[in-house]
Amino acid sequence: MASSKAVARVQPPGALRHYLSLEDFEHAARRHLPRPIFGYVSGAAEDCASLHDNRAAFAEIGFVTRVLRNVSARSQQVELFGRTHASPFGIAPMGISALSAYRGDLVLASAAAAAQVPMIMSGSSLIALEDVVAQSPATWFQAYLPGEVEKIEPLIARVDRAGVETLVLTVDTAVLANRENNIRAGFSTPLRPNLRLALDGVTHPRWLLGTALRTLVRHGMPHFENSYATRGAPILSSRVTRDFGAKDHLSWEHLALIRRLWKRTLVVKGIMSVDDARAARDGGADGIILSNHGGRQLDGAVAPLRVLPEVVAALGPDFPVMMDSGIRRGTDVLKAVALGARMVFVGRPFQYAAAVSGEPGVRHALRILADEVQRDLGLLGLNSLRELGPAQLRPIARRP
Repeated sequence: MASSKAVARVQPPGALRHYLSLEDFEHAARRHLPRPIFGYVSGAAEDCASLHDNRAAFAEIGFVTRVLRNVSARSQQVELFGRTHASPFGIAPMGISALSAYRGDLVLASAAAAAQVPMIMSGSSLIALEDVVAQSPATWFQAYLPGEVEKIEPLIARVDRAGVETLVLTVDTAVLANRENNIRAGFSTPLRPNLRLALDGVTHPRWLLGTALRTLVRHGMPHFENSYATRGAPILSSRVTRDFGAKDHLSWEHLALIRRLWKRTLVVKGIMSVDDARAARDGGADGIILSNHGGRQLDGAVAPLRVLPEVVAALGPDFPVMMDSGIRRGTDVLKAVALGARMVFVGRPFQYAAAVSGEPGVRHALRILADEVQRDLGLLGLNSLRELGPAQLRPIARRP
């Protein structure tokens, strides 16, 4: 068992020392990124009810601590799919990361590998999955698949050839969400050239020079590289439209097909009900991720934390149930683990860290969260995640 010294705090570079929490990166990213891009990353659907509930659910749970227990041998290691991870959290899939940060997907994957935690690469990414997996072989790949066999089979074959170990099938995007915030912020995919977009770029010179122009000069116009087996639309175009495919045709029959085609670890993401969790398990999934897509799909969908206990109870302790959406603190991580989550995934904060400080920023953000988990274990009077359970939790009435 690793001791508490294994995650002893490392002094960050001087420019990062004032970032003390994950939230600090969001404030910096708001200043650094052009309004359309920050709006895309930070925003959610319609009135953002689900986005807010993701945080509220954590605030409604408190801890019961234990004292006078020797906690000098604390470890936050977790076993998942035959691998040992240094912490019970990873980086969630985030589309178009390379638009926020220079070579964003590579930055996120490299930082995750250094921290020995999983990173899920988004299918809506602008860097070829082969390049990311070649650099960071343990990277998971998340796919948005339509209900079209002729598109499913070639992409699965491509992901297999790349050597991906864990395929994540996202299933909560049957139709496009009503993301009014994107329209208000001036964001679209592809981005449409206009005066407003140009002014947003000019007024954010660090992003313009360090991300946009640097990418164009060194790598050319970014395209959606991994939606299907072949290259997709460019990120900037006045005429081209993006092919989202017939996602409203995707069904459990397609999951059975994917399970037959994919011989390695298969995870289904976007589950929010006990019945669907059972169906995913019975359909051959090796694990599931409870998720309301960070509040970006159906506004009003409950926080995954609210359904986590009943899903874990239904599937049993041996089937890996993971979750994302709303995690910002080490205490959030431990609340989810106490309710049965094997692993949790965090998205936006790591995207912000990549945007403002590249890979050093993401490494620092990962270290902040790991330090919080390690400290919180000690304050709870625990040495390992295995000691966590519902007995350490109590409900807290929501304040009006």
